[in-house]
Order: sequence, then C-alpha cells, then structure tokens
Amino acid sequence: MAEKPLKYKRIMLKLSGEALMGGRRFGIDPDTLAGIADEVASVSRLGVELVIVIGGGNIFRGVTAATEGIDRVAGDHMGMLATVINSLALQDALERRGVHTRVTTAITMSEVAEPFIRRRVVRHLEKGRVVICAAGTGNPFFTTDSAAALRASELKCEIIFKATKVDGIYTADPKKDPTAKRIARTNYQRVLAERLNVMDATAIDLARNSSIPIYIFSLEEKGNITRAVTGEDIGSIVCDDPEPVGEIR
Repeated sequence: MAEKPLKYKRIMLKLSGEALMGGRRFGIDPDTLAGIADEVASVSRLGVELVIVIGGGNIFRGVTAATEGIDRVAGDHMGMLATVINSLALQDALERRGVHTRVTTAITMSEVAEPFIRRRVVRHLEKGRVVICAAGTGNPFFTTDSAAALRASELKCEIIFKATKVDGIYTADPKKDPTAKRIARTNYQRVLAERLNVMDATAIDLARNSSIPIYIFSLEEKGNITRAVTGEDIGSIVCDDPEPVGEIR
C-alpha cells in the first residue's frame, strides 16, 4: 500500500513537559519518552522538517514558584533550564533511534547546546535534522507556548502541532462536563474572545499575525503525529479562515 502524501513539509511540534511524565507525579518516564521518540523518528523519516519546543512543567514551573517565595524572574529562568533538561533527554532518545538531532537554546550554554541562530537552524532542517528549541524565548514572563509560536514564525513553519492529553478544543472541560462539545474548526478571534484552552493569548496572537494554523490533537494515541502530518482529521484546528466554525459531538 502506498504511503499517504504529506500535507505539511515543515512543522512546529509543541509538547508540554507534563507529556513526558507518563503516570509519574513529576520527572521523565522512560517508557513515555521512548514512545514520543518513536513517533518523532517515524515522522522525521517521512521527510518532514521538524522543530520541537518542550515545556518544563514536569520539573519546575516558575508561576508556581512565585507563590512559594521565589522571585518570578528567577523562577522563570529555572523553568527555562528545566526545558533544556527535557530537550536533552529527547535528543538522546532520538539519536538512539538514528535520528540526527540538534538542541538549540535561547540562553547561552555552549557546552550542552547550540545558541538559537535562525539561519543555522534552517540549514539543520534542510539537512533533515530534527531541531529542538529549548529555554523558551530566553525571557521571563513568556511561556513555551509563546516560544513555539515565535520560533514557528521565524522558521516559516506551515503549522503548529500542539499534542495534548485531549483530542481537540472543547467548549468546556470534557472530563468535568459531559455536555462539552468538541470544536472541530475555529478562528483565532473566537479562541481569544472565549478564552478557549488552546495556548496563551500571546501565542495565539503571534500565530494569527503570521497566519500559522494551530492543530490540537491527542498525543496518547500511537501514530497520531503521523496521522496529523498526512492530513487526517484527528483533532481541532485554529486558523484565519472565513468559513463557519463548527462543533461536533
């Protein structure tokens, strides 16, 4: 059977730090990390140019720390370092699978990663390397969602994939409200106006200004990243589209 054609050539994959925890309360679950690496390796071998941004919430979250007596700026810098830990872990897992990978950082730490230089990253992508962008934007008060939207804009990614624990955007929390409906397709303005749980407002605005769609789908079902790359309808999309928005279920 012939492989399905790719719908996207260069994508931004946004992963939360919590996605690496598996069933643990914190840290990195080896089996979960291996599963994600397998998925990313499969997509990379299809010829997709992959940029990845990972959060650090499984290790440290600056906002939480601010409420516990740690200065917010210091806490956010600690969170940036947590994203570097996660990025190095994913890099190691990918390279064990034969995938050439580069970790770049928004703050200087040349002993463990390259500085983020846009032209250099583009060259890595053109050579088929997976690039993991760590340390957020390098600035406090900005989330890794904003970093993903920023890097996607700089690197001219065609779409942002946000892989989560749910299969799309809902009108309410589906785990708490059985009447919640999945929104199959919507626009940036509705996400901002109704404060739908997609990405933070800064990230949404960045994506809107660069006309980069955001595709939200579940990471928990094996093969979903590949399905998304080939255009299967497995989640919800946010885009600058005049077509009517819709809800299903």
